[in-house]
Amino acid sequence: MPSTIIQKSQYDPQTRVLSIWLVTNGKRYDYLDVPAEIYDAFRAAFSKGRFFNRHIRSSFPVREGDIASPARH
Repeated sequence: MPSTIIQKSQYDPQTRVLSIWLVTNGKRYDYLDVPAEIYDAFRAAFSKGRFFNRHIRSSFPVREGDIASPARH
C-alpha cells in the first residue's frame, strides 16, 4: 500500500474496526463501525491518503491505539 501518510492498515470485519498506522508518528488509530464496503473502497483507491482524508478520518469515531504493528495488509 504505497502512501505518503498511511504506513499500514488492518480491518476486522467482525468488529468493523479499521486500524490505520500513520507515517508521521507511527501511531495506530482505530476507526470504529466502518462498513466493509468502505474498507473495500479504501483498498481499491488509487490514493489511500486522499480516500482516508475524505471518507474515513472525520466520518467515523476514532480511538488512539498502541504502537505495536501487525503484518502489512
